[in-house]
Amino acid sequence: MKKFFQPDALFSSFDKITPKYLSERGVRLLFTDVDNTLAPYELPEPDERVTAWLDSLKEAGITVVFLSNNHSDRLAIFNASLGLDAYSDCKKPFIGILKKIAKEKEIPLSACALLGDQIFTDIWAGKRLGILSLMVPPIKDKTTLFFRAKRRLERPVLKKFAKAHPDHIDLSFWKIKE
Repeated sequence: MKKFFQPDALFSSFDKITPKYLSERGVRLLFTDVDNTLAPYELPEPDERVTAWLDSLKEAGITVVFLSNNHSDRLAIFNASLGLDAYSDCKKPFIGILKKIAKEKEIPLSACALLGDQIFTDIWAGKRLGILSLMVPPIKDKTTLFFRAKRRLERPVLKKFAKAHPDHIDLSFWKIKE
């Protein structure tokens, strides 16, 4: 059961995930969260860094699809200048929408990956689907009691990952002590 919550890889930010990294793993379709993965909640539109990264993936032949548990208004504004496929209210960690998208795009799940900032939504969804599950720290986390509790529950999982992959992760950007 615990493996459902273990990311396959941790990165300090989304743009550390290169087209080469994804291509070497056979990824042709990247599902990605938006809020706190690519941009903080209060940033309505993608910045140049996000746009450049998305352009580099497109040039490498990697399709990007936005998956958000947030509402459609937020996602529509963020995606307006990009024009990517975007799905809101996805209810991650449920995986029905991910399966449907991969099937419609005729891309096997073995060629898919999921990127997000939360273990109990993004990573769990990717692991349930059996696809490469990539995690970044939240850009600017919400401070509500719910989010603080959820982040506290994530810490042991991240510590376990770090212990198993000591050369793979710098815990300082995750604000986790060894």
